[in-house]
Amino acid sequence: MAVSNIIADEESSTDAAKASSGSSFYLAMRILPAAQRDAMYQIYAFCRAVDDIADKGTLPRRERAVALDRWRDDIDACYAGTPKKSLEALTRHIQSFHLSHDDFQAVIDGMAMDAACDIVAPDEATLDLYCDRVASAVGRLSVRIFGMHEDAGRRLAHHLGRALQLTNILRDIDEDAGIGRVYLPRELLAREGISTSDPASIVGDARLPRVCAVLAERAKGHYAQSDAIMAASPRSQVRAPRIMSAAYRTVLDANLKRGFDLPRERVRTPRSRLLWIVARNLI
Repeated sequence: MAVSNIIADEESSTDAAKASSGSSFYLAMRILPAAQRDAMYQIYAFCRAVDDIADKGTLPRRERAVALDRWRDDIDACYAGTPKKSLEALTRHIQSFHLSHDDFQAVIDGMAMDAACDIVAPDEATLDLYCDRVASAVGRLSVRIFGMHEDAGRRLAHHLGRALQLTNILRDIDEDAGIGRVYLPRELLAREGISTSDPASIVGDARLPRVCAVLAERAKGHYAQSDAIMAASPRSQVRAPRIMSAAYRTVLDANLKRGFDLPRERVRTPRSRLLWIVARNLI
């Protein structure tokens, strides 16, 4: 399940904003200047569109692959200056913010990993590649829109993308298992003696909390790295990622407080808490 699930796809960026008005993404992007805000909404819609294809379990895998390939062609057309009408706004932002073609294709590559098969206990290298494609690539597009320096922006995308995606993985363990997926790395599972490839058995194993604790510490390390990068960057360029980081760190902390033993009730962040995070980062 990709970090792009943070964002909701509708027929236009305005509709997407309305549909997601309670989300941390929406609240973070609302503070941006108009051009940056619209660019992020266009990225938002693209991510959700390809994510929906990857997660559409009723669609045969071959058809999902074909649909993602159409998106590859659509993105190529944007860069060739011949976009279809629904992607004209995205194309303008690609040109204005010098967005990388490779990053769009990386996001599609990440969705293709989910579309090709249900990921169950990937090895560490595959998990990291997945996180880079579905989360950090989105971050690399975003930091250009925020106006960050290239080096700092890429490092922030690397660490914050992985922090958010690992938080997603820990939050959505049971939801993912319900559709046949487990993103927890094989090596950590094996360390605890969990060798089955059955999603239900993995997430029901009494040893699972120890695996989750290791992954949570890894996420904390990425949050710490991203905090250091943002602290050294102009505040105006990192307000939105600060909000996203704080909101998702709240999710991680709440999951750790609840624990990962069964039963695991889904943790939700109160809207009042999100609004407090936004207000704090406007100062």
